[in-house]
Amino acid sequence: MASIFTKIVNGEIPCYKVAENDQYLAFLDIMPLVEGHALVIPKTEVDYIFDLDDASLAGLHLFAKKVALGIEQVVPCARIALTVIGLEVPHAHVHLIPMTVMNDVNFTNPKLSLSKERMLELSTQIASAIKL
Repeated sequence: MASIFTKIVNGEIPCYKVAENDQYLAFLDIMPLVEGHALVIPKTEVDYIFDLDDASLAGLHLFAKKVALGIEQVVPCARIALTVIGLEVPHAHVHLIPMTVMNDVNFTNPKLSLSKERMLELSTQIASAIKL
């Protein structure tokens, strides 16, 4: 059975896309810790990030770097945290989280509930700032 992320890649489930190429996809987390919280995934469904071949793992991080630099242009923050966490989705992914203080990256914090309009605005602005 395809993961929810594979369904996003295949266009079966919508997302707030910020960047895409033939191998990777980045989109806003719909339950973000902070505004601009994004997920970056390989389009190939691999459950565990360290099961990716070396080239795919390196490519994922290089793609994530471009996305992070775009997020920094739009969302005020001290830096972008990159984390691998969670077992809910069996599809390798990294979280990019704009942070000003360490607690911004605490996954036990309440998640934000942003309007569709705000999510669309953020995704459009971030997508425009990313240099692929």
